[in-house]
Amino acid sequence: MSTPLAQAVDAALATVIDPELRRPITELGMVESVEIADDGLVRLVVLLTIAGCPLRGTITADSEAALSAVPGVTGVDVELKVMTQEQRDALKEQLRGPGGQRGIPFNQPGSLTKVFAVASGKGGVGKSSVTVNLACAMAAQGLRVGIIDADVYGFSVPALMGIDQSPTRVDDMILPPVAYGVKVISIGMFVKGNQPVAWRGPMLHRALEQFLTDVYFGDLDALFLDLPPGTGDIAISVAQLLPKAEILVVTTPQTAAADVAERAGAIATQTGQSVAGIVENMSYLEMPDGGRMELFGSGGGTVLAERLSATVGAEVPLLGQIPLDILLREGGDAGEPIVLGRPETPAAKALTGIAGMLAARPRGLTGMKLGLQPR
Repeated sequence: MSTPLAQAVDAALATVIDPELRRPITELGMVESVEIADDGLVRLVVLLTIAGCPLRGTITADSEAALSAVPGVTGVDVELKVMTQEQRDALKEQLRGPGGQRGIPFNQPGSLTKVFAVASGKGGVGKSSVTVNLACAMAAQGLRVGIIDADVYGFSVPALMGIDQSPTRVDDMILPPVAYGVKVISIGMFVKGNQPVAWRGPMLHRALEQFLTDVYFGDLDALFLDLPPGTGDIAISVAQLLPKAEILVVTTPQTAAADVAERAGAIATQTGQSVAGIVENMSYLEMPDGGRMELFGSGGGTVLAERLSATVGAEVPLLGQIPLDILLREGGDAGEPIVLGRPETPAAKALTGIAGMLAARPRGLTGMKLGLQPR
């Protein structure tokens, strides 16, 4: 018969979250056994997915902390073992569904994930910084968020997020590292040092496809793809692999940048995608006297929104204007997004506001089963 102490121990274990799968270890079949001695010592055996699990220390520490907080527990002894192949297969089937079939989950009719492909006409407009901060702002609001660093040649998301951990492989399934509550995958996690990636178009497509099929993101509220500048192979592959993805265009205020950025959004007319909106970065510099210095001119974001609205035949809003802020750059260098490290700054407030608007966007019903039957 289950005692009150045993019930309390079970409840405490249910609060221990696997740091990669982001689900309780009790739901994932990771708890092999729990023994409670008469003197209150708890002996716990936890099954890891692989022998070299990089976060084994986190799982141990979290289990010890959760159990030690239970009244009546005098000590905790955590033993780590490794799942058998049969147990791993059962876990994969539990995560992926019957048969553990591979596929792009975000294309399933019942998927509620909002997919945003963050694009720009050219490099140097802060697209990656915007992507990272929008994702972290959403995660801070309690949403489940993921990032795919699809800029294979110019990957930078791991550094901006302060991630130096490699993904965990469970057979053919890849578990992405998690930072600030955001699951992240990047080709930069698979190369040594600052080694360049010299791939042609077909290899780029295959890499993106593998990220979408082999990486287990779980049930996300939002997925951001940080695209390379322009309208090249990756932009076309995203349209093919994620036809429901919405394009989010990042530009700077000057007219020249808006002209180039228009092409990145106008690709939607050829791919059948929609444009979620425009983000104008580096809009102005706030001066000590409260004034603004428009270093790169003004109005580019508004002009771009008007042009794209006419081009795609639907309203494309200017979602926000992000001011220049040295703290934004410093946060990126330190791997701490400004929306988390300095949320009181004007740049952080602008980014958080844009994230709120994207989170509030309704998910379209196209392709979804409504469960209605004709009479």
